[in-house]
Formats: sequence, structure tokens, C-alpha cells
Amino acid sequence: MIVASSSSTSKPCLVASSATWILAYAARVKIAVDGFGVHSLRATAATNALEHEADIAKVQEWLGHANIATTRLYDRRKSRPEDSPTFKVAY
Repeated sequence: MIVASSSSTSKPCLVASSATWILAYAARVKIAVDGFGVHSLRATAATNALEHEADIAKVQEWLGHANIATTRLYDRRKSRPEDSPTFKVAY
């Protein structure tokens, strides 16, 4: 079981429950994109930070990765944006 801290209440929350909430909200607002989920959002946020010159070690710490190689998997700067599930969300 993975537990994260909720910034609004400073109480622990289950990561699985966060994923469930995000997917339920996405369904409610009619986001129906294959591959859309918590990991695609994390990858988008990490890539965005790196595109804006954040240090990869800081992004590693922010994502809670023990190994920087895991953080590099989230770095999608060399990927085509149109291949990202979060890119396909219509606003």
C-alpha cells in the first residue's frame, strides 16, 4: 500500500484512491482518452518542469523516485506531444 500526503488536509491518503478520484472526475467531465490517467499526468507534469529548466534531481525528489533512471522514464521531451494521452484532451 502506498500512502501520500494530502496537501489540503495534511492527512495521508491512499494513492489508489487518488487515482480512482481522478478517473471518476475525468469520466464525469467526459474525458475519454486511451492511456489517460495518473501516470500520464505525472509524466506531463515532469516533462513540463524539465522543459522549463527544472533540475532532474529536483524532479526526481518531487516525484518520490529512489532512482533517477525512473525519473528519466517520465521525461517525454523527445516524444511527440500528439502521442501523449494528456495532449488529446479537448478543452
